[in-house]
Order: sequence, then structure tokens, then C-alpha cells
Amino acid sequence: MENNSPSMTDTYQEEALYAMALTRLAGLNTAAALHLYRELGSAVNVYAHRNDIADVVPDCTPRLVEVLKNWDEALRRAEEELMFDQRYSVRVLTLNDDAYPARLRECADAPVVLYYRGNAELSQQRVISIVGTRHCTAYGRDLVNRFMTDLRQLCPEMLIISGLAYGIDICSHRAALQQGYETVGVLAHGLDELYPNAHRETAHKMVTQGGLLTEYMTQTRADKMNFVRRNRIVAGISDASILVESAAKGGGLITMHIAQSYDRATFAFPGNVGSSFSEGCNSLIRDNGAALITSAQDFVEAMGWQDDSQRQKVRQQGVERQLFPALSPEEQAVVDLLQNTNDLQQNIIAVKTNISMSQLTALLFSLEMKGVLKPLAGGVYHLLL
Repeated sequence: MENNSPSMTDTYQEEALYAMALTRLAGLNTAAALHLYRELGSAVNVYAHRNDIADVVPDCTPRLVEVLKNWDEALRRAEEELMFDQRYSVRVLTLNDDAYPARLRECADAPVVLYYRGNAELSQQRVISIVGTRHCTAYGRDLVNRFMTDLRQLCPEMLIISGLAYGIDICSHRAALQQGYETVGVLAHGLDELYPNAHRETAHKMVTQGGLLTEYMTQTRADKMNFVRRNRIVAGISDASILVESAAKGGGLITMHIAQSYDRATFAFPGNVGSSFSEGCNSLIRDNGAALITSAQDFVEAMGWQDDSQRQKVRQQGVERQLFPALSPEEQAVVDLLQNTNDLQQNIIAVKTNISMSQLTALLFSLEMKGVLKPLAGGVYHLLL
């Protein structure tokens, strides 16, 4: 496992292996594994300090010291999992992997490891989750379809997250696919199976137009508690969560409460008074747990995303495909900087180009309209030319 000058692939596999093993140590809960990972910066470092952990993590308990002494079985299981992942093109995303969902990483209970099969970037500029009852009505299905159709016109670039369950979840995935959106399903089990099996055809499409994501290794059953835990990923990976039909109790409400705890935006569609499948939505709105929306327009305005349709209109007119757009000296300075070091945050660009933040904001928007760059999550800008 040791290598004085490991390749990028070897380094990735080594970190993935020890991160997976960390989550499998007998007697180590998720919170403790995450604490160790964040304290030491990587799973490789946790393993390297397994015999002197009390010296580098002052709040380490005697029980934790004992737990970290035996990695043999956990590493064996991790090696087995890594072989499956390599065979079936599953990406192991550790907490410090650049491809790990940036929004989820900020959460206090983020998974140390995620298993991902798909092609969508998980830290896109716009990410929303749509959840609700498994026993949706025609009203709920119509809401989802109309919302997705209208949203596509207002915000053409969006990643749609849900849980691939019956009802509102699968309606959301299918409507997203139909509208050309990428959509990711968060699973409550490993990627060696699919539950429910009835959604297998949709899941296959999602792998090429989105993906499947889970924190669970293979051979993990879809137990009830796993569904509850996966809700934090659905909420944490998103800018906003939208509830479409819910009984007085259910997984959708759990997701909304978690999203609130993460300071994420929460929305709900109202339903008829007395309808059992609208009771959860109506009570959430009544108790100020979610903002009331009746359309995609309501949602987009509440999020402040109105400019997305304007950008798309400019792109459709062909501006994005200009090979050599005319640039001002200040715009050229930004382009020159990103050509040398791409994907920089706005504040870094301001410092390196000596352009004020107020002027830079306008320049970046102009360059985006010209199809020269695009914004990414976290205030990062990516050069396209």
C-alpha cells in the first residue's frame, strides 16, 4: 500500500480504501468517523495515526483508541468493495475529493464516503430536491410535470435530486429526464441492487443523464433507518427542497426539516383542506416550515434565479458560440488569468487582476453572456474558451 511517489490513481485508490475501511470499523459510529476525518484531513492520515491517535486528537476517548487498533476486517471489506466499484464504474467520493458534493460537505453530518455511478457534476450552480408522498395522486403528478416543464424554460440548467422511491420521487426523476435535466437518485442501499425494482428502467436512463448516489456499500439492505438517513443527503446536496404532497407524517417532511436545519430554502405546494395527502404540506406552510409556491415562477423568483432564462436566451442566439468575442482590456485580463489557472473564486480573481469587486461582478456577467466562462458552485468561475 506504501509508495514513495504514488500516481494520482494510486493516491485516489489508497484514500478511497482507507476511507471505506474507516466507515466499517467495528464500534465506530458515523459521527466519530467524520470527526476523525476532519481532524486529520484524510483517511490515510487516520490510519497512519491509528496507534497514537490520542496524541493527535486530544478529545479522543479510551474506547476510540481501542477501536482504531484493529483495521484488518474493515480493510478486507473495503478491498472487496473497491474491486466491485472498479468493475462497475462506481466512483468512490471521499470527503476531500473535488467531485464530492460541495454543499453536502458543509453539513455537520456529511457522509465520509459516497458511492456514485453517473455522469452529472454534483456541485452544479443550481441543485434542487423534490420530495413527497409515495402514494401521490393525479394532482401531485400534474404538479410535478407542470413545475418541471415551466422550470425548464425559466432555469434551463439545473440538477434535480430525489430518492427514486414510488410516488413523487419517481415522478420527479421521470419529468426531469423528459425535460432534458440531469437527475440523481439518492439510494438507501448499495449499488449492487435497486429498490424498488420497478424503477430499474428509469434508473438506467439516469446513469447516463444524472446518476445514482449512496453512502452505503454493496450488500446493504434497504432498511427503514437507511431511508431516514439518506434524507439528509437529499437535503444537504441541494440549494432548496420542494415538498409536493405529503401526509401528516412521512419521509418528505423529514427531508424538509433536515433542510431547514442546514439553512437551506424550503418550499411546499399547498393542497385541498382535508386531503390526507396535502396535510403535511399545508401544516408545514402554516407553521412557517416552508414557503408556499404554486408555480415554477414563484420558486424561481423566491430563489432569485430570474436571470437564468435571460442567459439562456442569449446563448440560444448564438453568442455562446462566438469563437473570438470582442473583449475589453479588463475582460482580457480575467481571461488571461483563467487561461493560466482555471476555476478560481471571484475574490481570488479580484486580487490577482487588481480589479475592484464591484467592477469585477459586472465583467464576469458580461463574459458569461459572451460564452467565455461559466459560474460554478462556491463562487468559482470556469473558462470555456
